[in-house]
Parts: sequence; C-alpha cells; structure tokens
Amino acid sequence: MKSGSVFAKAWWLIIHEGPAEMLRRASWYVRNRNWKDICLCFSNKHVYQLWLKRELARIKEKLSAAMGDIEALIYKPLISTILPLANIEIKYLEQTLNSVLRQAYPCWELCAVATDKINPYVIEIYKKYQSIDDRFRLSFISFNSGVVQVANAALSMCVGEFVGFLDCGDELAPHALLEIVKLLNREPKIDAIYTDEDRLNNKNKRSRPLFKPGWSPDLLLSMNYVGRYLAVRKSLLDKLNGFREDVEGVHYHDMLLRLSELTKNIVRLPEVLYHRRSIPDWALYKAKDAKELSCKGQKIVLNTLARCGIDADVWLTGEGHFRVKYHLKEKPLVSIIIPTRDKINLLTRCINSILEKTTYKNYEIIVVDNGSIEKETKVYLDKLKKVSGFVILNFDEPFNYSKINNFAVEHANGDYLLFLNNDTEVITTEWLEEMIALAQKRETGAVGVKLLFPDGTIQHGGVIIGLRGIAGHAFYCSPADKPGYMDFAVVCRNYSAVTAACMMMRRDVFYEVGGFDQELDIALNDIDLCLRVINKGYYVVWTPYVLLYHQESKTRGQVLSKRNISYFLNKWEKFLDNGDLFYNPNLSLSNGEYRIKL
Repeated sequence: MKSGSVFAKAWWLIIHEGPAEMLRRASWYVRNRNWKDICLCFSNKHVYQLWLKRELARIKEKLSAAMGDIEALIYKPLISTILPLANIEIKYLEQTLNSVLRQAYPCWELCAVATDKINPYVIEIYKKYQSIDDRFRLSFISFNSGVVQVANAALSMCVGEFVGFLDCGDELAPHALLEIVKLLNREPKIDAIYTDEDRLNNKNKRSRPLFKPGWSPDLLLSMNYVGRYLAVRKSLLDKLNGFREDVEGVHYHDMLLRLSELTKNIVRLPEVLYHRRSIPDWALYKAKDAKELSCKGQKIVLNTLARCGIDADVWLTGEGHFRVKYHLKEKPLVSIIIPTRDKINLLTRCINSILEKTTYKNYEIIVVDNGSIEKETKVYLDKLKKVSGFVILNFDEPFNYSKINNFAVEHANGDYLLFLNNDTEVITTEWLEEMIALAQKRETGAVGVKLLFPDGTIQHGGVIIGLRGIAGHAFYCSPADKPGYMDFAVVCRNYSAVTAACMMMRRDVFYEVGGFDQELDIALNDIDLCLRVINKGYYVVWTPYVLLYHQESKTRGQVLSKRNISYFLNKWEKFLDNGDLFYNPNLSLSNGEYRIKL
C-alpha cells in the first residue's frame, strides 16, 4: 500500500465516519500487521530516521569493540585520505577534520592541499589540527590551479597503500576506516572499496541515504553510482596518473571508468560510512553549466568504450545519465522461442506484434506447442508452418518449461536465443537490435528488458534475489516512467537475474551453463539459469530501452510450485544467505520498491 493511499484513507474515514472510527481501524491495522510491513507504507525519508536510531546504537557497540578488532587485524595498511581545501564556514571545516581525527582506526594520514585563493582562516584552522596531530599534512599549490590539479597534488603527497577521497564539509563515520581495513583483511585481493553514503544538512541532520548495489560495470557506464567513500589502491592510482584535467567536474567518474579497465576487484561495503554535506551556498567546484558537465560525461563514457575497442554511441538521457548505443558487430540470426498451449488470442497478438513492429529482419520464430487441443489453435499453427521463418514444434509431454525450452534450443538455428512468453506484445520497434547489442558483449551472459502491464505500470524491472524469501521483480506495479530508487528504473544496469518472459542469451553461453534445469518445471527456472550465468563470471544486464507488454495477471501473480521452491532454496542456499550482490542488505526484501529495511 502506498503512503499516499494510507493517508487518503485516513482522511476519508475522519470526514465520513469520524476520528474515533479512523483510530479504531488504525489500531486494528497495527495489531494485525507486521511492523516492517507498516513501515513500508511510509517514505524512505521517514523510515531512515528510525533506521538511524538503530544504526547509531550498533555503531556505538562497534566502537566499544574497536580496540579488540584492531589488535586482531593481521594487515594494518596506512590509509591516506586526500582533502582539497575550500573556503567554507569554520564549523563545517572543523566537523570534517574532527571526523577524521575521531577515526577508530589509527593508521591514517590526511593530505590536504590549498591554493593561494584559500582564505587564511581556513589555513589557520587546519594548522591548528596539525599542531595536535602530525597525521594532518598540508601542501600548497599555485593560485591558478584547478580542481583536478589540486586533487592530483594531494595524491602526490600520499604514502598510504590505499587512498580515499574527502571533500570539505563532508564527514566520515567514526568507524569508516576500520570497517574498510577489516574488509581488506577478509579479502586481501581487493583493489578498491566504495561504501554507502547519506546527506548532512546545515543542522547536521542526516537524510537521503544511497544504499548502493555491488560492482556493476553496465550501471557505471550509465551513471556514476559509486560516489563516496571510495578507497583505491595507491599503486593503481599511480598507473592511472591520477585524475585527468580535461574532464574536470566528472573526473571521479572518469577515474572509476579507467580504474575498471585495470581491475575487477572493486567491492561495495554496504555501510553508511560517508556523510555528504548539502549546502547550496558553497562548493569546491561550482558547475558552470549542467549541459557542459553532461557533455563531458558523454565524452568520458565514449572514451572508455573506445579504449576497450567497443564501437558505440553515447546518448544523454538525463542529468548525469547516459545510454550506450552499441553498434552491432554483425547481424546474427536470432531464434525467438515461444512455448504455447492454446490461448490463441495471446499467441496471435504476440506474433503479430513481432511481425508488424520488429525492424530487425534476421530472425526465426520457433513456436513450441505443448498439447494444444483447441481447433482454432491447430488451424493457426498449421498456417504458420507454411510461412517462411517459422518453425512449429510439438512437445507431447506434461508441461515442463525447462524441458520445452531446452528442446526448442536443439532445433534452433540462431546463435542468439530469445526466450519469449506467448502473453507478451512488442512495443519497441528496435527491441532485437538493442538486446543483441548488449548480448554480443563478451562479458554479458543474459539480457532482460522492461515489461509493462497493459495499464502502463511495470511488471518486470529486473529480479531481486531473496525478495519475499525467494525472488521477485523490482519496481513491480510502479509507473513506467517513474525513475525509481537512485533512478535505477530508467538506466541500463546489472541484476542477478531477469525474467525469461523476454530474455536473450548467446547460444554458447546457454550451453556453457547447461541450459534450463529441468527439475524446475514450472517456476524459478529463469532465475536459476541467470544465477548459473553469474557463477560462470558473466553479467546479467537489464535495459529500460526495450519495452514489451506482458499480460500476466496482477491479481494472480506468478504461479509457484512448492517442489520448485524447495529445490531452488536448497540449491541456492548459500547465495540467498549471502544476499543479492546487486541489491543492498540495508534495503527491505518485503517488496521491490527499494524501501529501507528495519
């Protein structure tokens, strides 16, 4: 239930039946509903304040145990943090410096750089901290130095094995560096770590948390979702020669893209360890023009693709959002596999939409008839047999979705396989071009799309593993044009799984992972397939730029088999225990709207 509908109902009851009746019903609702479900009726803005109360108590416990945790560390690297000094209010500068000074982990240095245009009081305050603690270091650079030059000067000062990035006014959580080093002790091969973050207003109230997904290369091409706090191995930053001056304003995004070409050992630490100051009156870098920054953003994404030998265009789709239009290397044959059993109205609508709207021409349609008995269906399929580009197969066994599709693949001629439900309808004319373009990438294992209900709301926006105990669709029933949490519903991104109601794979990947698991005859077979794709080192990609209608009933929902559920849970127990890498453990698994978990 949406928060708006809750308050609307409460107001209606007050007007029509009186405050007493409204309170009586509200009391019943609270008694009979899980507290976590009730919280889902409210916005993340309100729930975050409740979350913070619990989190602050947890942090207090962590800090109490910090000394023992530090003694237990085998690896204790020096963490350098760079701080380009800015002309800000004294209280905000002091809060930034105090947040570093209060770090539970002792092996750190703060490398600050000032230009001649920095006000003397800022230098004076910083030197006061230097006199207290020699881990505060300071260097100067000429007046005309830009933001990137200042950052690079700070980098040159660093002697730590890892380097983090901090802006004036922002704050680190007191356990930030300790949590990072603890993770490095657990996983010593990590080359970069990024954390969750939130916002601080001028009254130091925290809000607007960003609970980020794990490392997502396709999402990074779409937007800089990584943000702060970010700690990177110094040797890799040296290989990159720091930040590039010609992309000032988007230099962090550029650095991340270049870093991703050197290493894949980039890990998300799902804790809010960075607090970004939200004050509009000042900034180290003031954007001259949003359009100019957007053009620079397009440039860095395009440059990344060019360095990787990928032929593509980059389109601006929103402020800081980019769409990569990959060029097709070739025009391979696509085998569109559609299982069906009667329901001729659905099948004809699906096939007609393919024939009428698809601009890509090199495809075949394989219809697998699983025991149709209606005369109208048989007449229609007999007609299709005579049409070029159609293959009609009969699968005369009890329904088993996995067996049906594996059987169809054996008869498919295409190097690209598109699994499609018979209750779908094509909206986007260039749907096959877009899906092939993503599927042709060497690192891509499967491609899914945005599916809509006939009323225009989202039926499938990607799959979240663990949702309601098993798995479910992101942004289910949200408006199609709603950007969603962190704008994830409108950008190309990575998921652990997508639905096979419309899913494309290369044939070689399909065979490499062993096809559909035939033990999963009714449900969860597509999710199982995607998880095996992930285990082989591929990425699953979801694109919002391909739209199809999916007629699946909102009220009926997905039909699940108890046997399938039991089999799936046993098979993927460890994955479920670890949590969905492309989600965040601080977000609720009660629904797919990216609500904060309490």
